[in-house]
Amino acid sequence: MKKFYVLLFAFQFSLLASVAQIQTNAGIQYLQAMQKDMSTDFYDLSNTYFLADSIVSFDAQKGEGMVQWKRYRLSPRQAFNLNGYWPVRMQMLDFPDAAYENDPELKIKVEFISPRTARIRILTTPIEPKCSDQDDVMFCDGFKAKGKGQLWATKSVGNAIVYSSPYGSIEIQKYPWRIVIKDAQGRILTQTRHNVDNDSSQVKLLPFSFIKRGSDNSRSINPVLTLAPGERIYGCGESFTSLNKVGQKVHLSVTDPQGPETDGQYKPVPFFFSNRGYGVFMHTSAPVTCDFGASYIGASRLFMADELMDFFVFLGEPKDILNEYTEITGKSPMLPLWSFGTWMSRITYFSQQEGLEIARQLRAHKIPSDVIHFDTGWFGVDWQCDYEFAKERFKDPVGMLKQLAKDGFHTCLWQLPYFTPKNRFFPEIIEKGMHVVNATGGMPVEDAILDFSNPETVSWYQSKIAGLLKQGVSTIKCDFGEAAPYNGYYHSGKGGLYEHNLYPLRYNKALWEAVEQQYPGNGIIWARSAWAGSQRYALHWGGDAATTNIGMLGDLRGGLSFGLSGFSFWSHDMGGFVTASPEDIYRRWLPFGFLSSHTRAHGAPPTEPWLISESFTDAFRDCAEMKYKLMPYVYAQAKDCSERGLPMVRALFVEFPQDKGAWLVEDEYMFGSQILVAPLMESGTSRDVYLPKGKWIDYQSGKVYKGGYQTIEAGKIPAVILVRDGSLIPHVPLAQRTDEIDWSKIEWKTYKADATTCLGLLFMPGDSKIEVITR
Repeated sequence: MKKFYVLLFAFQFSLLASVAQIQTNAGIQYLQAMQKDMSTDFYDLSNTYFLADSIVSFDAQKGEGMVQWKRYRLSPRQAFNLNGYWPVRMQMLDFPDAAYENDPELKIKVEFISPRTARIRILTTPIEPKCSDQDDVMFCDGFKAKGKGQLWATKSVGNAIVYSSPYGSIEIQKYPWRIVIKDAQGRILTQTRHNVDNDSSQVKLLPFSFIKRGSDNSRSINPVLTLAPGERIYGCGESFTSLNKVGQKVHLSVTDPQGPETDGQYKPVPFFFSNRGYGVFMHTSAPVTCDFGASYIGASRLFMADELMDFFVFLGEPKDILNEYTEITGKSPMLPLWSFGTWMSRITYFSQQEGLEIARQLRAHKIPSDVIHFDTGWFGVDWQCDYEFAKERFKDPVGMLKQLAKDGFHTCLWQLPYFTPKNRFFPEIIEKGMHVVNATGGMPVEDAILDFSNPETVSWYQSKIAGLLKQGVSTIKCDFGEAAPYNGYYHSGKGGLYEHNLYPLRYNKALWEAVEQQYPGNGIIWARSAWAGSQRYALHWGGDAATTNIGMLGDLRGGLSFGLSGFSFWSHDMGGFVTASPEDIYRRWLPFGFLSSHTRAHGAPPTEPWLISESFTDAFRDCAEMKYKLMPYVYAQAKDCSERGLPMVRALFVEFPQDKGAWLVEDEYMFGSQILVAPLMESGTSRDVYLPKGKWIDYQSGKVYKGGYQTIEAGKIPAVILVRDGSLIPHVPLAQRTDEIDWSKIEWKTYKADATTCLGLLFMPGDSKIEVITR
């Protein structure tokens, strides 16, 4: 009988799992703000499918033409024990038939932004969108002012129109219709798939196509590009899964994944690039599901909610592509010097007395630091944002802020854009219509969610922030932002399908501008959510990591992937966030935290080292002192990153693109261009490290290692830290705060094995440009 119940339970569980899978495949959303899987719409037998077939006309000088799309349906097909489907040609039954085209001819447009960047737009309706680049929040002002560049060299070659530059070419083949991207040597990097590509396979993969839904006649496009053997794909935002996205299905829809251990993202970015030398910015704010060889190993299937394809295609190595992409969406601004110091926080400090005591203890324990952060508890009611210090617990907030500033501390405050019905601002927000609404003008959810597409909302919000900044607060934590309702209606005139992913960008922008207005040239925020363009409103951190080895791995992968998506600056909660961090994990996390662009201790208490142990306090101090002595290096590398769209926490292959082994590494990183960091991801004192070709000098011991795989012992600071041969690394005498650094006493340390010349970068506060130092 017991065996029967076990089998019955197993059957029921299997049945429930099957039903859940069917429902998931049907695109049913169970919970608010879950990721959207757009691929499910492209398996729906009730939809009409239009497959890109041929060019019927094209003006090469204008870069405009018409693509004919053949009408298809998906037809079920039985093959012995397999039921599948094939695309089958379809003759429409639409009425009146004279009003519609069975195989419509729709516009394609090609523009050239620079010698490395082309823009390709493909419509699925006869009506061109009225939206202007000038109004697009994803584009930076520089791109808006510059617009398109010079036409690439143009020629017709048989079946194709070929546009070429010194860096490669784009061919538009007439039939079978294809867009073919090649490098400067003529090697095909990728190309679109046509239906004829199915002729040699039993797998009838839908090629480049769009759908017209049977449910509501809405349209969505599905660009499909080839994947080559050995190809690797990177980017897509702060993704916590393996850096190489080939074999994965990546959902580009903002969500709160509850930490960096799942495939969800706080900060998806519709941008990726390949180790073959091309990249793509999918200019859209609607959700995208990128199937990079997950369902078919030879294709990148980009399932877009958008009806328009607007792609920017880039040519070059990773540094070239990142620079070109950030020329369009913007580069991270250089951040104030103090922000690169230590941020001390927990969830949460509740009083003026507590904040001042933390500052006192930091100085008493001689832990270099610059920022005190008050998280959710500085209001009268914890988590209830009303932009006012709790009067009972903060008797004199202005006096507190002045005292902290006198002691060398900047102050950061937490807030969020959601207002519960019990919040005192809730009635005002509703009355003034500053919130996201539903179809009736009412509330799509219980909370009032600020609508940052409404200029009046932005002004109201910025006035509240300005009140805090004028008291002496230095910056604000830009928490949440992932739950803009998909079923909401927004002041912009757009629905949630297009505003959900834009919400973090608008939120980041509104807050950053408020800080920048109060502190010109020193704008900075501390944000969790993001979208393409959010890098202009730095900086962002990695969310709520588990206090485990996996939490640290997820944060490291996320930071690397984020950096490969156009963001220069990034941080994470050292030791993890969710529970009190085990001392061993926190200790091993410290070097990773201090050798990131920005360094914050935050999470469930205790985060303060003196509350953990004396030896841990010493370890924390050692890491902090290392960064403060390295501050000239940190500052110069940060400036270089902000000018070129490069990340401070940098995947090895960005610096070493010709080293094939570097493309495989995802648990080490370059901190800037000259220092390699390999955190101890598990308990122990050593680890295997991959070193790109050349010689490497141990930062702690001075021992020299050659390229390849090495087993290396960590030093007093528990991480493997190596310096590239031929590096000049600037150091300064130790200071307890960044405004006390003596920049006149920079010491250049030489790291030299086989190199004949050593190089370093110098950028000091007040400088206008980076100086290259050679010896």
